[in-house]
Amino acid sequence: PKFLGYFEQVLERNAPGSHYIAGKAVTYVDLSLFQMIAGLRYAFPRALARLEPEHPRLIALHDRVAARPRLVAYLSSKRRLPFNQQGIFRHYRELDS
Repeated sequence: PKFLGYFEQVLERNAPGSHYIAGKAVTYVDLSLFQMIAGLRYAFPRALARLEPEHPRLIALHDRVAARPRLVAYLSSKRRLPFNQQGIFRHYRELDS
């Protein structure tokens, strides 16, 4: 998808040492991209596994955000709602080619 490529290009153009979309500090955009990648992995696991090698910076961003201590605590807590078949990120088996 083109939108993944757009964010990959933004990350590629960032100055050295800028590990997030807007530089050296995490922003809501980074958190949103983390959630988008996590959701796409749930909804379209085969398709995203194929696309991930084409977007290494975006996947690295996802991993950096996922490793933040407060997010690690939230993700492992009961407060986090798991992906399910009622949310926007459902598993679309018939579309996951």
